[in-house]
Amino acid sequence: MVKKKILINSAADRRGLIYPGCEDIRLSRQCEILNVSKGAFYYKPMGIDPYNLELMDLIDRQFTKTPFYGSRRLKVWLNKNGHEVNRKRVQHLMRLMGIEAIYPKPNLSKRRHDHEIYPYLLKGIRILKPNYVWSTDITYIRIGRGFVYLTAIMDWFSRYVLSWKLSNTLAADFCVEALNEALEQCQPEIFNTDQGSQYASSEFLKPLKARGIKISMDSKGRALDNIFVERLWRSVKYEEVYISEYRTAKKAFSSLKKYFVFYNNCRFHQALNYKTPAEVHYQRT
Repeated sequence: MVKKKILINSAADRRGLIYPGCEDIRLSRQCEILNVSKGAFYYKPMGIDPYNLELMDLIDRQFTKTPFYGSRRLKVWLNKNGHEVNRKRVQHLMRLMGIEAIYPKPNLSKRRHDHEIYPYLLKGIRILKPNYVWSTDITYIRIGRGFVYLTAIMDWFSRYVLSWKLSNTLAADFCVEALNEALEQCQPEIFNTDQGSQYASSEFLKPLKARGIKISMDSKGRALDNIFVERLWRSVKYEEVYISEYRTAKKAFSSLKKYFVFYNNCRFHQALNYKTPAEVHYQRT
């Protein structure tokens, strides 16, 4: 019998071949064969102590309003709102959520890094067209009794969201999958990230380097270097996440899918002269 090799380039097409109910090949093996992140199918929220989850929800809502609050101010804010927690606990929860305040840290130049850090290339730069600068980030999403992480890739000029993924861990694979899906559409001249380990990983950097894309990284602790994605997270949370209060990860996925379609194609932006991201990205009149 002659075996034919079928080439499937799209991540969406590969996911479409996975059959969760298959009795012969378990789901994890199907994901491995098709080079698809298991997180894209399991979506099992990370479980956590109920009170810590309540604190994380409060931190997330306040941090979305005041991204310049570090662990010290958040600890004071929680204390004033009836939660007697210490700063160490707040720091632990912030690390778990993958967030930090936007102010620069002292002695930054002396900080040791266990991975290569690229310079920030966007200071003072004029961005006058789509696909000149893309950027990405990760945020925390509350799911019933647990939580997941959301990542998205955005075009800076048009605010168009090129791809997004959910995961129950901060491992790099869901970031890499989002990147590859975006690169199937086009590619930027510059790709900007923070200094997170996901973005400094060889798996994430490899497709960028292979295409000759310049890599830019935010200064440590300067979330405003990636201001447009920070604004995206605020829109996503106030217009969708906080309103919906997802009970399951499946519901989060389906609701976020609808929201990003709305965001790209129907949501007018004042900064875009009241056009939608899709109109600007694809130069529609």
